[in-house]
Amino acid sequence: MKIRRFGLGAIALVAAGTLALSGCASGGSDDSAGDTAAIITTNGSEPQNPLVPTNTNEVGGGKILDAIFEGLVYYDGEGAPHNAVAESIETDDATNYTITLKPDLTFTNGDPVTADSFIDAWNYGALASNEQLSSYFFEDIVGFSYDEDSELTGLKKVDDLTFTVELNAPKSDFPLRLGYSAFYPLPASAFDDMEAFGQNPVGNGPYMLDGENAWAHNEKIDLVVNPDYAGERTPVNGGLSIVFYATQDAAYADLLGGNLDVLDAVPDSALSTFEADLGDRAVNQPAAVFQSFTIPERLAHFGGEEGKLRRAALSMAINREEITDVIFEGSRTPASDFTSPVIDGFSDSLEGAEVLEYNPDEAVKLWAEADAISPWDGEFKIAYNADGGHQAWVDATTNSIKNVLGIEASGEPYPTFQEARTLITDRTIQTAFRTGWQADYPGLFNFLGPLYATNAGSNDGDYSNPEFDALINSGAEDTDPASANEKFQQAQEILLQDLPATPLWYSNVTGGYSENVDDVVFGWNSVPLYYEITKS
Repeated sequence: MKIRRFGLGAIALVAAGTLALSGCASGGSDDSAGDTAAIITTNGSEPQNPLVPTNTNEVGGGKILDAIFEGLVYYDGEGAPHNAVAESIETDDATNYTITLKPDLTFTNGDPVTADSFIDAWNYGALASNEQLSSYFFEDIVGFSYDEDSELTGLKKVDDLTFTVELNAPKSDFPLRLGYSAFYPLPASAFDDMEAFGQNPVGNGPYMLDGENAWAHNEKIDLVVNPDYAGERTPVNGGLSIVFYATQDAAYADLLGGNLDVLDAVPDSALSTFEADLGDRAVNQPAAVFQSFTIPERLAHFGGEEGKLRRAALSMAINREEITDVIFEGSRTPASDFTSPVIDGFSDSLEGAEVLEYNPDEAVKLWAEADAISPWDGEFKIAYNADGGHQAWVDATTNSIKNVLGIEASGEPYPTFQEARTLITDRTIQTAFRTGWQADYPGLFNFLGPLYATNAGSNDGDYSNPEFDALINSGAEDTDPASANEKFQQAQEILLQDLPATPLWYSNVTGGYSENVDDVVFGWNSVPLYYEITKS
């Protein structure tokens, strides 16, 4: 797989001094803009929760939020940040930031976008009693608490278009994070009834919901162009209809039949044929997407030293090379770390990475050592959502484990992503489960902090290691990109010992588009730049 790397120094790691992220024009105007006959249809999945930015940390909901909201920063197709709502983001010490907003921006209900729109939204997301999935992203701001309701005292309003942010310690990549949905603004009306707002959100982005009934649950959501949008992601089409398919095969059939315009996930069954089927309309390119499965320590046989031995044995019992070749037709690359080769600082030579290599003899040896502590009983299962096209690789992975270790192993399918994720986030699931990461922003920290730091919002296995936490925090504070990335690599070497998740492979985005659309570009994180797509 040809790997393309983006320099983090070029994208936003900040040295002490003044940071002003530059804006550049993208998108544009077109006669199709606002024309409902020029609606772009694409695939998606039913969001896990109502569409509140600070409580959405999965791809299905994130795809929608990124279309209907605009943050301080947005990322272009190559992952570079540009000012969006922010006029400037300035700092002298990477600890105290002054953020100035562009004037005359509004939400789709007419409310102005002001400093309060960000301060109030971030405080809501940070309050412990609100139990927001992305509250972790605010922990670096002064005043944050996991244990009790505490306002972010590090946020100070200067005037309607200016506010300051004080962090607990220097965070040189803080501006880079600000394009992620957790940092989106909210209108004042949202706080009247956040549950109701999440069902019919009011944003400030290039698209908006097409009326009160735009979201047909478990079916689709319809978005139209926001006529008052004044940013740089100006749509050149009439809107988006995001269809929640029950299977990827159904979505691919619709693409071939001309009933779907853009698909960002080709099913396993078509990986050997889709490039021939679609010709130059096929997409197969590296993306910042990582696949794994997680085994919580709370499960029987997976705590303490026994658990470490069993995780290592299971990892070495998986023939990643064979699975990526046979199941994925080479559109995946076996993982050698916990991040992505398209992110600056990636390393394929970390100490301890041999635990990710197929080694049946060592796997059997380690499993026996674990049995000496407590004999294995039961069946090893990996839960997954059946609507996401995961059955083939889960079956192949569990078959590999079964053949090497001589234990019963199989997949545990759940009908929908929402059902599986609810069990995972409620901590009621009693098996291992599919996990993965599509980057929120283009930095190594984003693959590590949100997933494995103590109390992090996407830390589904409740992993905690103070040494790991200290290293990633030190890396985030480091203003030298090379030094910061070295610390992130050292932190990953701890993960390779503990295996809070079992890395499997890096994903290409495999997708395509119909003859009905043009100007289709898939971005650094595998998501198409919908606003640039034109209807033929």
